[in-house]
Amino acid sequence: MTDDLGQTAAAWWRRIAGSVLAVALGLPVTAPWAASGFDSIHASSNRAQLTEWGRRYEHGEGVPRSIDRAIRLYCKAAGQGDAAAQYYLGYLYAHGRGVKRNDALAAAWFAKAAANNDRHAANMLKLLRVKSRASADCILSDGLPIGAERANLIVGGKPHPAKGPIAEMVRTLAPEYRLDPNLVLAVVEVESNFDPSARSHKNAQGLMQLIPETAARFAVGNVWDPEQNLRGGMAYLRWLLDYYDGDLTLALAGYNAGEGAVDRYRGVPPYAETRAYVSRIAARLAP
Repeated sequence: MTDDLGQTAAAWWRRIAGSVLAVALGLPVTAPWAASGFDSIHASSNRAQLTEWGRRYEHGEGVPRSIDRAIRLYCKAAGQGDAAAQYYLGYLYAHGRGVKRNDALAAAWFAKAAANNDRHAANMLKLLRVKSRASADCILSDGLPIGAERANLIVGGKPHPAKGPIAEMVRTLAPEYRLDPNLVLAVVEVESNFDPSARSHKNAQGLMQLIPETAARFAVGNVWDPEQNLRGGMAYLRWLLDYYDGDLTLALAGYNAGEGAVDRYRGVPPYAETRAYVSRIAARLAP
């Protein structure tokens, strides 16, 4: 079963990899010369030049407008300490310019720019009046973060139909943990059917059915608080994906049965519950 699911996951990835990566990189397939030009710019180590070209791509000045390319250039320059790039990233997320508005993420970038003596960023930080995120990430227009870790994202074949405040919370939080929201929504559906007060006979609790040991392991203070429960479950799922080198089948098996059982059996444990669990989530994600 492990091999079958692994092959299925690989097939999903091959089917969508080309289009997903093209969109993620902002590369127009019909214009290879443009991709080459962008790659040359992005390869630069001159942070001022990176920021300048980021502005050009953001506003379409002499190049086709592309928010994702602008973010990639700003992100590289910001990582090198360029205050202007940090400010521009904050501005994009604060105003939702081509990306989903995210005040907490904007505040994180403004805080970095303000620490580099950018007075405009300091003023924006005061105006936002929100608590900044712990990390300042570069999130593209598709809601997913950029970077080498992007290859480990699990991309479902179809969007999850869930609606409502819990579903929206999942879609907002999942990118912080480098997770596809559709994957997390499928896990929440199978675990608790979106019931924040759910409790199993094994004392697994809340939306993502955290046992007390897992809640403590991932610093969940109140397991019945929907956001805390989601964050704890997503942190565990991200840890499992990293631990199993992006293998979705093993990560899901570990979430259900514990990584100790997966390691002991060197694969999906021969538990009917765990095998059914992995199959149900795989079916939900399948195109």
